Amino acid sequence: MTAAPTPIGGSTLTGWRTPTIVILFGCVVAVIAFGPRSTLGLFLMPISSMNGWGREVMAFALALQNLIWGLGQPFAGALADRFGIIKVMWTGAILYAAGLALMAVSTTPGMINLSAGVLIGLGLSGCSFPVVLAALGKILPENWRGFAFGAGTAAGSFGQFLFSPLAVLFMDAYGWQNALYIFAVMTLMVMPFVLALAAPKANETRSSTGAPQQSLVQAIREALGHRSYVLLVMGYFTCGFQLQFITIHMPPYLIDQGLSAQVGGWTIAIIGLFNIVGSLGSGWLSGIMPKRYLLSFIYGTRALAILVFISVPVTTFTCLVFGAVMGLMWLSTVPPTTSLIALMFGTRWLATLAGFAFFSHQVGGFLGVLIGGVAFEATGSYNLMWWLAILFGVLSALINLPIVEKPVARPAMAAA
Repeated sequence: MTAAPTPIGGSTLTGWRTPTIVILFGCVVAVIAFGPRSTLGLFLMPISSMNGWGREVMAFALALQNLIWGLGQPFAGALADRFGIIKVMWTGAILYAAGLALMAVSTTPGMINLSAGVLIGLGLSGCSFPVVLAALGKILPENWRGFAFGAGTAAGSFGQFLFSPLAVLFMDAYGWQNALYIFAVMTLMVMPFVLALAAPKANETRSSTGAPQQSLVQAIREALGHRSYVLLVMGYFTCGFQLQFITIHMPPYLIDQGLSAQVGGWTIAIIGLFNIVGSLGSGWLSGIMPKRYLLSFIYGTRALAILVFISVPVTTFTCLVFGAVMGLMWLSTVPPTTSLIALMFGTRWLATLAGFAFFSHQVGGFLGVLIGGVAFEATGSYNLMWWLAILFGVLSALINLPIVEKPVARPAMAAA
């Protein structure tokens, strides 16, 4: 006899924490946590100009941020799974705010690597949407999870939509350094909202049969040996590569094409606005159609959108249309990816296993930002990066097709 993964309870909500309140508070956290980091491409040129750097210096710091975020995410997820989410997210918010504030006074490559790279990367691993989604998956009833994953992801997108024009506004009104100080203070506002996301700690849970649940090491070993999980993780690499390259390098790319910084800011904002629709739609579709087909469609559509964008004249209109199309696909990979992990392995170690998948995403992001800066300095063009983004999109569309969407069997645990 085999046993499928068993989620931790059906719901752990009591008192004032209704599903609606929990999702609402989780969305507020996602808005605030994702907003400032999505604007950092707007700071690339002023920081580089002030310090006399080429674009590769700041690009490396932001690439390092993505790598540190990815490296830290499995550990943050494991700590949240084992000890609870509140301390992890509060620590993340403090590190995040410290990194933003230190960016404003960074005058050497080492300082910008520490602030924009290490501190913000560690802060994001502790308080960004992967941990929020894992908390929602643990504490909400199963019939709420698809919507919650979509809503939490959409909230991150709304943060991108909200903070991009705010960054331009604050930079114009107060200067780019004061804009970073303002964002640092705003980041700390997540702390009271995190209280609604408290989930059961791993050592407080049992399977529905009363048998001991998996250890962390067993869960990781099982996932990394599971073919469908490995394919899912490989495909997630492309998501990070495309998103981080566009987020960081799109504003300077458009300035190179003769457009204003405001067009870059609004393009990133439009991406965030339309991804609200895309993420909610993806969360809904994850519950009614095969998730592997949904992921394949998203990656394929991104590749096609990029191909069309680089094939037509770059104008304000084409930028906004591109932003709208990419926005529909932007973070819409997150709900089906998180849902697949919960389906295959249950929710006990969801934050950890989603964290390992997110590490692949962030390795892609690291390379997208870093190679983008290096390629531009070497060739004076982003052409190589656009074509790599297309290639990886096609490959990921194919990689997700063989995924098997069913719970993993655990005969040993059933025997226990």
